[in-house]
Amino acid sequence: MYAQQQTSRVRRDFDLARDIDADEVAALDRAGLAIPPVPPTALKMPPQRGRGAGINPANRFDKQTAGAFDDGWETLTADIAELPPLRTTMLRDSSRSVISWNQSPDLGFDRAVNPYRGCEHGCVYCYARPSHAYLGYSPGLDFETKLLYKPDVASLLERELRKPGYVARPLALGSNTDPYQPIERTLKLTREVLEVMDKFSHPVTIVTKSSGVLRDIDILQELATRNLVRVYLSVTTLDATLARRMEPRAATPLRRFQAISELSSAGIPTGVLAAPMIPALNDAEMERILEAAHKAGAKQAGYVLLRLPHELKQIFEDWLHTHYPDRARHVLELVRETRAGGLNDSRFGKRFTGTGVYADLLAKRFSVAARHWGLEERQDLDCSQFNAPRTEGGFAEAQMSLF
Repeated sequence: MYAQQQTSRVRRDFDLARDIDADEVAALDRAGLAIPPVPPTALKMPPQRGRGAGINPANRFDKQTAGAFDDGWETLTADIAELPPLRTTMLRDSSRSVISWNQSPDLGFDRAVNPYRGCEHGCVYCYARPSHAYLGYSPGLDFETKLLYKPDVASLLERELRKPGYVARPLALGSNTDPYQPIERTLKLTREVLEVMDKFSHPVTIVTKSSGVLRDIDILQELATRNLVRVYLSVTTLDATLARRMEPRAATPLRRFQAISELSSAGIPTGVLAAPMIPALNDAEMERILEAAHKAGAKQAGYVLLRLPHELKQIFEDWLHTHYPDRARHVLELVRETRAGGLNDSRFGKRFTGTGVYADLLAKRFSVAARHWGLEERQDLDCSQFNAPRTEGGFAEAQMSLF
């Protein structure tokens, strides 16, 4: 039965991957990324070096699930221990559009582009994990190891920006998964998106946990001279050990502050996101994170309180009991206190900040610290400069773009 259950998933992997051409495969091979599909990981696995999640739960849309049980032959533990390390598998995303739209009053933007689905940073608390279920994968280890990339993201974005009636507003880059995760070093899709933003004079905001953003400092400087860009570094903790456990393949906290400093020195408006704040785990660090960001040159700050939607509840609880068993119960109780008795509250106006005494205190602490360290600067990006450049094909090609 287990083998039958996996058949459709293996076939789906093949369908997604079969359009990768020879040049793309060669490029991925050189980067060590074109790895054969990993073995099924429905069973509880030993801790994986460089991975955040410790489990690979079935997604909420699966009608059947497989589980391990002891059959009395004492072979289960040995079989799991012999599984090879999980490697990153790259799959081509053949999406025909790349701008995602939202009407959430909680967000400061109404459109976003994500060159990648899934994220190798492996942040165990990531709110984007449940989105992997829509692709037929687990929000657990699959989210970190089965990554989809959009090779045509730049051309598709340019086509959408040329549509009649398009009105420019700040576009968020990295709203769901990190645009500068490790595979970006090879594929450079985020840089291609920024080149389109520069070409069209389109405002853009970036959120990342990677110092890799410094690679594109030349484009970011050009955008900054026209008030078209803001870059935010997400910092969860100053504790390198905790960071390695929570977000194993993201840049170290020190390196993120160095990135803030270099960006700021280059004249690029930069901010910090203290996110997420996790009760009884990293919440005591909020003021020190904002102080360090101020000293590095940040001008804006924000924060988000931990929320655990869908499969993320199981993933984070498993991680807590594995790494911090002494405080796991207390952490979860405090989360429930801020989430109306649950581990998630999806109501607009509540999901990022929570409710209750603890949540109110955290909000006041942030407000005081942000004001003290001068991190309240607010300046809108300039949307008036947007201009779709003429295409090389001239009038005829421009006419065809209307269809």
